[in-house]
Amino acid sequence: MSGDITIRPVAAQDEADWRRLWTGYLEFYETAVPDEVYRTSFVRLLSDDDREFRGLVAELQGRPIGIVHYLFHRHMWSVADTCYLQDLFTDPECRGRGVGRALIEAVYRAADGKNARTVYWMTQEFNYRGRMLYDQVGVKTPFIQYTKPKK
Repeated sequence: MSGDITIRPVAAQDEADWRRLWTGYLEFYETAVPDEVYRTSFVRLLSDDDREFRGLVAELQGRPIGIVHYLFHRHMWSVADTCYLQDLFTDPECRGRGVGRALIEAVYRAADGKNARTVYWMTQEFNYRGRMLYDQVGVKTPFIQYTKPKK
């Protein structure tokens, strides 16, 4: 990949590229969301509310090639907030070239800037390629996730 990767906050003019990248993320996890969720989520990313989701875009030569979403929230075991990294996606043709790492490191810097206790995220077991990166930049925990059954 030629040129440097630039990481910056999601901006209003990013909606089409953000939608394309987030659709790729959702398709990777074999899911979809209604258009209302796209619209609402993008508005939330642009909010000035400290308790709302934040988004970053990775660019290569001015072209968006990756996104990450994260959220600061309270934690009962600490006075400091913690940071949840929810979605991370890189264009398939750009994978393995440091884009994901750059996005995660940018979230780490944002968390450090807010004095967050930690940054955490989840992935599915089958995400082997992503997990190869995650094993380099994070520590796998022994927690198992449970969710409420769908009705």
